[in-house]
Formats: sequence, C-alpha cells, structure tokens
Amino acid sequence: MLSDSIAPPRPLDSLIEAQLPAAASGDSAAYGRIVAACQNSVTAIALAIVRDVPASEDIAQEAFLSAWQNLRRLQNPSSFLPWLRQITRNLARDHLRARGRSPRTIQDADAAIAMAADPDPCPAQRALDEERNAVARELISALPEDSRETLLLYYREGQSSRQVAVLLGLSDEAVRKRLSRARASVRAALLDRFGEFARGSAPSAAFASMVATAVAVASPPAAASGILTAAAATAGAKTFGQVLLGAAGSIGFALVGGFAGIWLGLRSQLKGALDDAERLALVRSAVVSALASVAFVVALVFISRYDQDWEWPLLATLAFMGVVFYQALVVQPRVMARRHAMEARRDPAAAAARRRKERWTCRIGATLGFIAAISGLLAGLISSGRL
Repeated sequence: MLSDSIAPPRPLDSLIEAQLPAAASGDSAAYGRIVAACQNSVTAIALAIVRDVPASEDIAQEAFLSAWQNLRRLQNPSSFLPWLRQITRNLARDHLRARGRSPRTIQDADAAIAMAADPDPCPAQRALDEERNAVARELISALPEDSRETLLLYYREGQSSRQVAVLLGLSDEAVRKRLSRARASVRAALLDRFGEFARGSAPSAAFASMVATAVAVASPPAAASGILTAAAATAGAKTFGQVLLGAAGSIGFALVGGFAGIWLGLRSQLKGALDDAERLALVRSAVVSALASVAFVVALVFISRYDQDWEWPLLATLAFMGVVFYQALVVQPRVMARRHAMEARRDPAAAAARRRKERWTCRIGATLGFIAAISGLLAGLISSGRL
C-alpha cells in the first residue's frame, strides 16, 4: 500500500551544486557521483514513456552522455535536473517514433500487474523476460499518464514523496495527488506487487559504473592544433566502438589534409632531383613526417582517454613539431645540398636569390605552424578543462 512518507530527501541539490563545477571541467569521477544520485529518476522517466526496461536504461545512458558532452553550456547548476529530465524525455520520445510504437489499451490492468510482479525463481522463466517486458509496458500504460514517473520513482526511492518531488521538480503536494490518483486506479494489493516490480527493475550500481566508463571514453579530448575537436562530437555515442569509429572519421579527415600538404611539398622537391638517391632520401623524409603525424594523433587519442592533465598533450605536441621541423629545416636541405651547389655554380646570383626566398618561406611557415599548433593546444586544453 502507498504510504505518505515524510522522510527528508537526500541532499541531491547540494551534491549537484558541489560536483557540477568539477564535472563541467572534465572530472568524470565527479560526474559519476551525479549519475549515481540521478540514475533512478532518469531511468524511471524513460521507462514511463517507452515502457521497456532494457530500452529505458539505454536511453538513460544516452541522456547522461549527452548531458556530459554539453555540460559546459549549462550556466546555472540549479537548471541541471530540469535540463537532464528534458533530454531524457526527448530521447525517449525519439525512441518511440523510431520504433513506430503507440500505447496500447489495457483490458485487464489487474491481470497485467499480477503477471509483471509475480516472481518466479525457476531458471526457465528467464526465457520469458521479453514477454514480461511486454506485460510491463501494458502495466505502465494502465496507470494515469501523469502518475507513471511518480509511481515508479516512489517505489525506487524508498517511498519518499519528498524525494520524488526533488527528483521530478514538483511540489510534495503535487506528488501526493498523483500518488492518490494511482491508488484510486489500481487495487492496493496489486499496487504493492507493482512496487516489487518497480524496485526490481531499478538500475543497479553496475549501471552507474557502465555510464562512468562510457563517459571516460567520451571525454572531450585536449586537442592540440584542433585535430581532435571534431572527434569530440562523437561523445554522444553509446559504445566505445562507436566513439572510436566516429573519431577515426574525424581524425582521418585531418590526416588527409596533413598528408596532402606533405605530398604536395614532396612533389615540388622531386621535380629537380638529381638522381634516385636524392629522390629516395626525400621520400624517406616525407614518410617520417607522415608517420609522425599519425603517431601524434594516436597519442592524443590515448592521452584524452587515460589522462586529464596538460603535460602529456604539451609533450606530444612539442615532440611532433620537433620531428616535422627537423625534417623540414635540417634533413631536407641536407638532402638537396648537391642540387643547390650545382645551381650555384650555374648561376650564383639566381641561386642565392632562390635560397633566400626558400629560407624566408620556410621561416614564415615554421613560425605560423608553431603559432597555430600552440594556439590550438592552448584552446584544446582550456576547452577540456585541463587549464
């Protein structure tokens, strides 16, 4: 039977206020504490709409990830819960539209409740889980629409109407009215058995751990020179594989651009090569630069996954720039030294003018590249909360 508990709510608002600034700065552990405190309400909101326990947990996970990805846009910590609830409801409705589902009428609500709440320890019963989920959908549909979220949370939160009010952003009086409507709609004995179903379908601690793992994978990376900025948009993906696939597409686009620049520079240098030895040395230098680009991107991916400090992104950027600058300023001029000497013997004035132009072009390019890389690194570190 429903009881109007007056137990004080857990200090959820205080927890969110305390943890949200760190979470917005990229602290996945702080966000994990918020997830653990809110998982009952988010899954209950999704379940009330989609009436499917596994789907409700998938939607809740996606809602938490979406909120994490966009957390820095939230200006007021007190708006977090309403914002998270709205994200969840939108995702749940999108799920229904995608599945083409519509609520079905209930001919025998008491029978539906009995079937959903009746425990059966027999292992063979596990084969009927999907059927019982379907019955659960019927059960939830039988309840007054505005009471579904409230009733599910009421049982999941220890039958505290005040706690339900905090989680759903309602007054305690409004929660009590919805509970009264539910009490009037369903017989008390069967409502108690529904309470068993609601508690039994609540997410466990493993749910928060799973979300925490996904959040850590989807953390916005500290992208140096902007290469990983587009990859961070994939953080709404629900699995590690999806994140990696999305990131690979974004990173691949950046690598194509980098490789195109290396190839165009190589083509220009190869035009005047004296022999196969010079061509081979120039190609080798270009390959080293290309491999350094790939290693740099891979390093950033792993750094963003396993480390939240600024030192490693800086070291990776400096190492990458060191390799590329060494190839451009030391190795390639050394490879082309014989060609330059021959040009100087043929026409000293023209060769000297060409070398001056090349040096200035190289210096300007190196300076602009250094400024762009450091600026991109700083922007990435600041946007990801590492600085």
